Amino acid sequence: MTDKTDVKSLTLKELEQQLTSEGYPKFRAKQMYEWLLKGVTSFDEMRNIPSDLRQFSDTRYYISVATIEKKLISRYDKTVKYLFSLHDGEFIEAVVMSYHHGVSMCISTQVGCKMGCTFCATGKSGFSRDLTASEMLAQLEAAQRDLNVRISNVVLMGMGEPLDNLDNVLRFIELASEEKGLHIGARHITLSTCGIVPKIYELAEKKLQINLAVSLHAPNDEIRSRTMPIAKAYPMSQLLKACRDYFDATGRRVTFEYSMISGVNDSDENARELAQKLSGMNCHVNLIPVNTVEGTGYKKSNIQRQQSFVNILAAKSIAATVRRTLGSDINASCGQLKRNHIKEGGK
Repeated sequence: MTDKTDVKSLTLKELEQQLTSEGYPKFRAKQMYEWLLKGVTSFDEMRNIPSDLRQFSDTRYYISVATIEKKLISRYDKTVKYLFSLHDGEFIEAVVMSYHHGVSMCISTQVGCKMGCTFCATGKSGFSRDLTASEMLAQLEAAQRDLNVRISNVVLMGMGEPLDNLDNVLRFIELASEEKGLHIGARHITLSTCGIVPKIYELAEKKLQINLAVSLHAPNDEIRSRTMPIAKAYPMSQLLKACRDYFDATGRRVTFEYSMISGVNDSDENARELAQKLSGMNCHVNLIPVNTVEGTGYKKSNIQRQQSFVNILAAKSIAATVRRTLGSDINASCGQLKRNHIKEGGK
């Protein structure tokens, strides 16, 4: 496939330009685009496309797909977790969650992750490669076809670090926003990062209207560096300055993700220190009871600790909420389904 172009990573305009340069009518590109949105896996399935164009396309392009390998549905809240297989045999995970405001999907941006956060299952499987923009789209398309729903909100918070694959992520955002495509507006797309400071500035330059979520998970460098190796490269002072500068450049409020780990980062003192660090910033803190991941020894903070943390932040005028836990019975955080599948002998 390396000598072929990934057709689903092209915009409609780019596909039109390529086909017209080969002598084909412009409207053929729109027909092909519509077939791709329907989830065809080969050009032969495009019944209203002439055979010569199908043959030409097969020699020039390939169609990226995400095949459902496993599917788990929560008994409690109908959250759906997918394990997808890709064309090269790699596996990625994604989660579909239903809210009153619509259906959200948390998708992967890489196969594995390099960041090594100690509370995350994904990094324990190592890193294989970046996903293409079309492989990100393919996750949405596969879920929409399988569940017969429209995904209205996308969170780039599955396997991988989005800013470590920024070029493909930016192309994904462009494609997902296309009116003739999935038509998911930028304000309905959230990018979650562990905090690669130079890439935050690079993203800010684009002035996109997406939502930026930064995984903080600690009130200081000492605790953060124990759980997140990235903290050794970019201390909190640099990271928080980048977030303030991001808001100044885009006007978009930053969300800070904070995993509540019992006895590690959830004390009242931790809450007061965090409030001091975030003072004056236009932000929101999303407190997340940590997921149980084999081998970490971490336990989530109890409800009383969570509420005390929220109250202290609120008293200091820092907006904070505890994220509702969905899919708890199917290990809905990404990375765990893949690890279990491989342990069971899945290829």
